[in-house]
Amino acid sequence: MKRLYIVRHCSATGQAADAPLTNAGREQANLLSDFLAEQEIDAILSSPFVRAIQSIEPFAKRANLHVQVDERLAERVLSSEPMENWLDCLQQTFSDFELAFDGGESSGQATNRAVAALGELFALNQRSAVVVTHGNLMTLLLRHFDERFGFEAWAALTNPDVYLVTVNGSESTVERVWGHSEGR
Repeated sequence: MKRLYIVRHCSATGQAADAPLTNAGREQANLLSDFLAEQEIDAILSSPFVRAIQSIEPFAKRANLHVQVDERLAERVLSSEPMENWLDCLQQTFSDFELAFDGGESSGQATNRAVAALGELFALNQRSAVVVTHGNLMTLLLRHFDERFGFEAWAALTNPDVYLVTVNGSESTVERVWGHSEGR
């Protein structure tokens, strides 16, 4: 049996890859560290974005674990061009997994790259790992394990947020385990 804690990063100053956490985000990262310290974690895999790494650093230091950075956990690019109706476009991509906008990737493409990263993690025989990513990609990963996750689940995510995916053979369960009011 494998336990995978999929984490959405804490509150950040922006959407750019180099956007750091806000003051509130740093406090959230400490709360996240407290929460994860109660779990048995063997490995940490993170998006390369600064806000993802900063979200897990307090726990990594506390648990004396190395943060393995994986480019495949970076946030999904909806489009390379600004989109005034980006929210409607995002919603469409949860219905049509092959829909891709100019310079962006489809939900299917984003899911495949993230699942490939998880596959390598599972191959390492880690019993319990933390994967830190972003809201859109997190929702797509959760959908990989449970098709009930879609646009509405994405819209309900908090910063941070944590879901536990338990994989036992070909069976998997998904459960939201983050309940801190400070993280909402």
